[in-house]
Amino acid sequence: MTKIHPTAIVDPAAELDSSVSVGAYSLIGPHVRIAAGTQIGPHCVIEGHTTIGSDNTIFQFNSIGAAPQDMKYAGEPTRLVIGDRNTIREYCTFNTGTVQDKGVTQLGDDNWIMAYVHLAHDVVLGHHNVLANGVTLAGHVEIGDWVTVGGLTGMLQRMRVGSHAMIGFQAHVAQDVPPFMTVDGNPLTARAVNVVGLRRRGFGAERLAVIKQMHKLLYRSSLTLEQAVAALGDLQASETDADSQADIALMLNFLAAASRGIVR
Repeated sequence: MTKIHPTAIVDPAAELDSSVSVGAYSLIGPHVRIAAGTQIGPHCVIEGHTTIGSDNTIFQFNSIGAAPQDMKYAGEPTRLVIGDRNTIREYCTFNTGTVQDKGVTQLGDDNWIMAYVHLAHDVVLGHHNVLANGVTLAGHVEIGDWVTVGGLTGMLQRMRVGSHAMIGFQAHVAQDVPPFMTVDGNPLTARAVNVVGLRRRGFGAERLAVIKQMHKLLYRSSLTLEQAVAALGDLQASETDADSQADIALMLNFLAAASRGIVR
């Protein structure tokens, strides 16, 4: 407990690993659990039924685990779960879940969260994502892995963003964003495959060629969504590379659950 600043207030019922550091004037509530190596900056409030994993860096002036901004919320013990090795910059607000959904807001591992980001109730954010300054995720939004979201972007409730997508600056996300795509504008428009991001993650030329073919079927072939899905199924049946088969399966699974339509 020597790493807790004397001006910080940590409830005796909170469970903090001995290696956790807590900065000046921060407040840690009774239902909070924080694993080894996590650093809490000054002037943070961490409350609610919140679990934080190991080696996270939470900068100053954050509100983590507050009650959801949902008028139906009646004090139920819903949760916020944060994974490992996340960086959370200043003035972020992460809320707990609601009983109208799964009751938990989830943040995975290795995410880079910039200042003024809001994660509303029941948001699910995967791993290795980058959310730039001022990104706002409404309730029940789901984001996969390796997604980049440009600054000042807002997402409506229940939107979904597939893995490896990139969303440009100041976007208004009102439809699902398929995996691997780059989208921007208002209204939102699919521009191309996120080639730069995929190359940075080690996607080779043959794998990229298959993803570009998926983009062509969805956006450049004058097919309806149903026809494009059928064509993607044929592409998967003809593909022999295991990674490309997995990429097509990721796309097909995403499209199968796109009840609110996709960005076209």
